[in-house]
Amino acid sequence: MSISLGVVMDPIQSITIQKDSTFAMLLEAQRRGWNIWYMEQSDLFLEGDKTYSRMQQLKVEDNPSHWHDLSSERIKPLDELDVILMRVDPPFDMEYIYTTYLLEQAERHGSLIVNRPQSLRDANEKLFTARFPQCCAPTIVARNHSHILTFLEKYGDIILKPLGGMGGASIFRIRQGDPNTNVILETLTSHGTQFTMAQRFVPEISAGDKRILMINGEPVPYALARIPKPGETRGNLAAGGSGRGQPLSENDFKIAREVGPTLREYGILFAGLDVIGDYLTEINVTSPTCIRELDKQFNLNISGTLMDCIEEKLR
Repeated sequence: MSISLGVVMDPIQSITIQKDSTFAMLLEAQRRGWNIWYMEQSDLFLEGDKTYSRMQQLKVEDNPSHWHDLSSERIKPLDELDVILMRVDPPFDMEYIYTTYLLEQAERHGSLIVNRPQSLRDANEKLFTARFPQCCAPTIVARNHSHILTFLEKYGDIILKPLGGMGGASIFRIRQGDPNTNVILETLTSHGTQFTMAQRFVPEISAGDKRILMINGEPVPYALARIPKPGETRGNLAAGGSGRGQPLSENDFKIAREVGPTLREYGILFAGLDVIGDYLTEINVTSPTCIRELDKQFNLNISGTLMDCIEEKLR
């Protein structure tokens, strides 16, 4: 099956290929003989009811000293591509939202967008967990300090995080009596003008923040437990955590079964569930990672499963 694939991503020259899931997807698409076209957000533009882009043909190589070649630059409608991977990292800001509107026009004209643009807007990676309260630790989202302080008084030890970040950025742990509480609240809520999320601290973070990858609502049977470095409460690899693969537990499978049908309903073909202990903490839909680490540790081909799914959707 001859397929043209576009990828909208952060600058390819700046990625670290050993841990970049987008790169893993591109290697698999190239292995299948697909034509790959590279784009950045700044290349997209809307004219009339069609979205166009400056795009360059992309060849990739699993070589840390030379991993990409770009050629054959052109400007074409996005809907001339069969499938487009939206793989731009957060922050999920208004520019990100505007990009989803442009991609939605290509979807209207027949391209398959992974993940569905409307779902990227609707499924906020923090707030989407509210659809599955049976899977989550106690949580509150507020911008009024008094609500968060009451939550802190009730649970004594909480995690605070912004709603649009990634990689552990601006995540704080606060215990009752912490003298920095007010300044942390002021910073995260921008003096009560922005919503922030608080979750009861889950001490099992010491065993890792598990990333469970989901393809069309079905889990990869192994998770990457991201272990915090000493003195940290964040397991994110970007925050210095180390990744250790492990089979999914029965509780992990239970959470995946709860979330999977909704992911399929939303057209979210590729997602990452974050699980600490027995609790779902986030549902990552923008640019989930950890493919390369799991592939390497368990001799998997997660991108192959995803591309099989894409082929089936295109049929």
